[in-house]
Amino acid sequence: MRWAVLYARSRAMPASFAGLAASMAVIWFLARDRWSEIPVSLALLVAIAVTAIGLSGQDTDLDRTAAIRWVPRRVLHLLLIGGFGAGAALLPRLWEAERVPVEIIVRNAGGLLGLAGVSAVLFGGAFGWALPLFVFVVSFVVWATTSGTDFAHLVITWLFQPAGVAEATWTAVVLAVAGLGTYAVFGNRR
Repeated sequence: MRWAVLYARSRAMPASFAGLAASMAVIWFLARDRWSEIPVSLALLVAIAVTAIGLSGQDTDLDRTAAIRWVPRRVLHLLLIGGFGAGAALLPRLWEAERVPVEIIVRNAGGLLGLAGVSAVLFGGAFGWALPLFVFVVSFVVWATTSGTDFAHLVITWLFQPAGVAEATWTAVVLAVAGLGTYAVFGNRR
């Protein structure tokens, strides 16, 4: 149990979860009248971005030389981030009449979580937010300015597609598996 407390402190998890609570309160307040796919995707982005800054420790070399198995800890850390992000987006379902399908929340949480893992591997754990934010902005701009049902459009705008769109679901699954696998095996960049 002591290792879990030390791990959480070294990854700034208490501060990240405090930031998660504060940011979710602001988003819930601003989107209180209409909790649709856009506020849900934004809430997931913020939740994962705020908590993903702790994907690396204080000293990368010390982490790499530690005599413990990092793969299960990294997987658990990413899944914990995804669980808290999905939970934060699901919580307004308790009081909202207009409910976003759970499939959309889980799909978007998985895809954004995978992007955070890839971002940590490519840019370092402190920049785990970079790829999720970039993909969100690109997806939103393409979704807001164009319309289409071709494969490329559905893949690019996967965050804003309704439930049941196979292209959006598979895009999120591929991102989730790629991010979870690469972060678990390689860890964050030095």
